[in-house]
This record gives sequence, structure tokens and C-alpha cells, in this order.
Amino acid sequence: MTKTIHDEALMAAALSVGRRELGHTWPNPAVGALVVRETGGAPVVLGRGWTSKGGRPHAEPQALAQAGEGARGATLYVTLEPCSHHGLTPPCVDAVRASGVARVVAAIEDPDFRVAGRGFSLLREAGIDVEVGVGAPEARLAHAGHIRRVTEGRPHVMLKLAVSADGKVGLAGRRPAAITGEVARGRVHLMRSIYDAVLTGIGTVLADDPLLTCRLPGMEDRSPLRIVLDADLRLPSTSALARSLGTAPLWIIAAEDAPVAPEEMLVAMGVEVMRVRRRPDGGIDLNEALKLLALRGITRLMVEAGPRVSTAVLREGLVDEANIFLAPVQLGEGALDALEGLPLSALDDYLSDAELEWHGEDRLRIMRRR
Repeated sequence: MTKTIHDEALMAAALSVGRRELGHTWPNPAVGALVVRETGGAPVVLGRGWTSKGGRPHAEPQALAQAGEGARGATLYVTLEPCSHHGLTPPCVDAVRASGVARVVAAIEDPDFRVAGRGFSLLREAGIDVEVGVGAPEARLAHAGHIRRVTEGRPHVMLKLAVSADGKVGLAGRRPAAITGEVARGRVHLMRSIYDAVLTGIGTVLADDPLLTCRLPGMEDRSPLRIVLDADLRLPSTSALARSLGTAPLWIIAAEDAPVAPEEMLVAMGVEVMRVRRRPDGGIDLNEALKLLALRGITRLMVEAGPRVSTAVLREGLVDEANIFLAPVQLGEGALDALEGLPLSALDDYLSDAELEWHGEDRLRIMRRR
């Protein structure tokens, strides 16, 4: 194996390590790091680290601390440029310089203006060999939330839909319907576990009374923050979302002119209520809502909503990725279309096919922004 092949394989391992807390490090990115020494022509991992829950400690200091003196002369693999600014913790670049590593292999530069190449410059000034770009496409996917937040001021948005063979998502009268099988439903729970937050609309809450938690065995503590777009604060205090505050937090985004009394009741229960502008059609200003979420630290947002909200985020150009479960069942004439006022094929106007998975009898079509 050549050094280049080692680099690709070890960066893939660092990305895998970094994904351990994906969805739970916000507002920070989920970085992975490995300290590696070549011994007898083969790489030996001396230390590994990943961004911890809540965003700290960071990956690099943990990997370097685990390697100890073994880091001197070794190579550090890291999925994102080491930070070079003072926050709640010292700059990671200081720990890297002090460790004595001879080489740093990084996947991508951090677009955060506080870093943006400065970390690499400081490492090179210290005499450390720096190589950037190994595993870059995979790293851009892993850090899409961080990148979107610092460059566009909003979270990375993934739209999830479960659609019948005739393009429907519910029964007539907006009644819920079982569309996908058990295997696909398990995949949805896994998706929730790696997103900072899952967003839905009040219409879905009133019709389906969802929990929006991760209920895979042993992963209950990996449920995302739940967010409801509720312009007029109609969320019932008896809803499954309100009754499960001990499992995962609940935020509501209401209109500026929504009544005060329901907010007081919900806040007393432990729900956090935020207000943004109301659109002329009476709904929530989605662009302002997403900017507010980014300011609050949300980087990765899963939209799991009904046709109205799904169509609204798509039409506003806010969908960066879509996960569409396509089931073989038929819901029949009069059932609810997947998108309101748009054919399902409208997704092709915004996104391109990237991957296809099978989960039991259901297909998962993964699409991403071009």
C-alpha cells in the first residue's frame, strides 16, 4: 500500500469516528481525528478522538491526549481544519503544535471566517507538513450542516417523505396511513438520531400526534430536538410532543402576533416558544425561522412534515437533501398528495439522485442539491 492509499483509508476511518456524535455536537461540527504512526510499513493508530456531545471537548485534543508522547513525529488525520480561535476551549491548533506531530492530513478547510485557512497557516509556520483535500467529498457531506450554517446562516435541510406507489402520503381528510414497512421505519428512527432537530408543522401534529423521537433499542437518548411551526400556537398541551418533554426538548416557532395565553401555558410546561414574521398567507416566514434556528446553533435539520410544509420549504429553495421512501402500497383516489400543488417529480427540478437503498420492500431514494 502506498502512502496515498493509507491516507484515504485513514481519513475514511477518521470520518467514521467523527460520525459517532453526529447530530449531538451542535453548534459545533462533528469532527473526527486519528493520530497515526507508520510502523513496519503499516499504520498504527495511537489515538482517536471525536467532538463530544454538546460540542466539546473537540476531537483533536482528545486524540492527541490519548496518543501522549507517541504523537511526536506522527501524523494527525482530521476531518476539518483545526480551529484557531479562542472560544469556550483553547484553539485546537495550539494543541496540535504542542504535540510534536510531524504531519497533518485534513479533509477540508473550515469556512468559518474565524478559521478559514488560518489554522493551516499556523501549523505550517510551526514546521508541520500539512496536506489538505484527502477525503474532501465525504467530509463536505459530513460537515454540510456546519458549512451551511457559517456560509448561508441557516441549517442544512433534509426533507423526508414516505410516499405510496400512487404518490400519496395520507388518506383523504388528512388522515394518517401506514405506508412503509418496519425496516424502513427503523431507518427513519436512525435518521432522527443523527440530526440536531426534526421539524414539523402544526397540521401534522393535530392530524398524526407524532412523537418524532428515536425509538431504536438502546438509542432512546439520541432523540433530536423537536420543532413545530405553529403560527397561532394551537399545539395541545395533551399532545404526544408536549407529554414527552422528558425525552427530548420541544421548541415552537409562532407568528409575532400569536396570542400570549397559550405561550404562557406552554412555557410553564417547559416548551420554548420563539416568534418570527407571519407570511401574507398566514403561515410562518420560513427563511426567518431557519435563520433563527441557525442563530440558536442548529446545523442539521430534518423536515418530517405534511404536504404543506414540505412544499413550502421546497418552493423557498431551502431543501438541500431529500430522503424519499417509496413504498409498494396504493392509497387510492382521494388520498393526500405528497406535495401540495406540485407533482412529486418537482423534486427533480431542485435535486439530483445520489443514492438508492432498499429497506425491506421499500426503496429509499436519496437526492441532493446540484
